[in-house]
Amino acid sequence: MPKVTIDGVTVEVEPGTTILNAARKIGGDLVPPAMCYYSKLKGSGGKCRVCLVEISKGSEANPTPMPKLQASCCTPIADGMEVKNMTSPKVQDMRKGVVEFLLINHPLDCPICDQAGECDLQNLGFNYGSQQTRYEEGRRTFDKIDIGDKIQLHMTRCILCYRCTYVADQLTDNRVHGIMNRGDASEISTYIQNAVTNEMSGNMIDVCPVGALTDKTFRFKSRVWFLKPFDAHRDCPTCSGKVTAWMFGKEIYRVTARKDAYHEVEEFICNTCRFDKKDVKDWTVEGPRKFEKDSVINQNNYVQHLDKVEIDTDPRLLTGRQEDRKAISMAGVKSYEQPLSDGQ
Repeated sequence: MPKVTIDGVTVEVEPGTTILNAARKIGGDLVPPAMCYYSKLKGSGGKCRVCLVEISKGSEANPTPMPKLQASCCTPIADGMEVKNMTSPKVQDMRKGVVEFLLINHPLDCPICDQAGECDLQNLGFNYGSQQTRYEEGRRTFDKIDIGDKIQLHMTRCILCYRCTYVADQLTDNRVHGIMNRGDASEISTYIQNAVTNEMSGNMIDVCPVGALTDKTFRFKSRVWFLKPFDAHRDCPTCSGKVTAWMFGKEIYRVTARKDAYHEVEEFICNTCRFDKKDVKDWTVEGPRKFEKDSVINQNNYVQHLDKVEIDTDPRLLTGRQEDRKAISMAGVKSYEQPLSDGQ
């Protein structure tokens, strides 16, 4: 099997594997981000350009480096290929430019967006975004559209990744919506509010990398970092019934499909499980779900790493005596009256 080296790490993969999937096999921080590619949806990828990488060596047969950056989501590997992602200054500068481009027309309404805290664009903006904008023109605006009584579309937030159109095309009988118009007037349309009525339409919410498609049954009810995700399942005749139930106490605020480490749905679920089953009695709760790498719930992606500070002093001044610490949570405080002696 061919081998590819990404940021100095070599991995052996199946022939025809893309650079992005080869990097995912390695894992860690060297995996390129992806806003449009979705491994569960055929034809996705090659649109957002945030996954571009530098190929410093084409292959063993042709070691010539490629002159331009390549989209890792749709570029197959060759035996002996060497790729630079996080180690390439050219890639990092490009990614900053792409993020700036994606944010040109974005309303930047994270404080009121339901996607805040689990938004791929928010993560990209945190890692590559700028605190200032060079854009002086007005941002594009669209009216909000209701897709049935459970989904709302905010085209002002859309980055035109096409994921939702692939869901309609591949999970249902026919495709009922797509990209209309060109340039800054492009939008997801074709009477979408009347046409999208299928039982799997709620999966458009899960695949959307931004807050363009939101769940109206959860809208403005809570922030995700106030909720606890639990794996749950039920007997469902339409789908697998395996979901993530987001709970506050013993109340289910929303239901989503289970996602992997790259925010991709493991198994698509039906609208009945997603929107109509919000009672704990409807589910068999398996247990707490492990937090995702970029989840703000665990805060590790947003906490500044500080060096360990060592204080050269008597440890008794830092921790106190054992009996004193015990007395803090008790009614009696007589131990405070005892003098501090050596050895205590």
